[in-house]
Amino acid sequence: MFYKRGIPLLVLFSLHGCFSSHYYILSTPSTPKHTYNRYKMRIGVEKVTLPKYLFKHEIAVAASSHEVIFVSDGTWAEDLDEGLTLRIIGFLRKKFNQPNIHAYPWGADKQPHKKIHIAISRFIAQDHTVYLDAAWEIKNMQTGQHTSKLFSTEIPTNMRTPNIIDVMNQAFSQLEENISKGLLH
Repeated sequence: MFYKRGIPLLVLFSLHGCFSSHYYILSTPSTPKHTYNRYKMRIGVEKVTLPKYLFKHEIAVAASSHEVIFVSDGTWAEDLDEGLTLRIIGFLRKKFNQPNIHAYPWGADKQPHKKIHIAISRFIAQDHTVYLDAAWEIKNMQTGQHTSKLFSTEIPTNMRTPNIIDVMNQAFSQLEENISKGLLH
């Protein structure tokens, strides 16, 4: 009797394990520390560029300076380049109380006054720390002047996947604030 009932239960439990992965996103815009109401200009945001290891849906961690592994208990529920681009747009809209912030391509009717490009070179957890290294540029489309900055942060983590994702969220929030300050100059 157990054999007839036990096999379907065993199959059900083993299939349940295949579908019980956790899915994570970073695209929810963070809440700005301070907001500005006087900043009224159109801003264009190019798609955030990322290292190749972040184009997989598996979550990457660094085992060493030259080895990347993918965790088995979590998956990205989004393409990070698109998700982070939408996130910075949402954040800047909140920060500057400004609806005229658009993703590239923005179209002739939405030509920006300023264009933002963000290139992330390192965004990974290693040795109980999340590292985020990036370069960003803001170009004034009317004058041709541009501001380029390097950004780097290191935040401790306990190397459990949910905590790594939370700390990555914190690190990207710091980058958002850094870019918003650059827009004020």
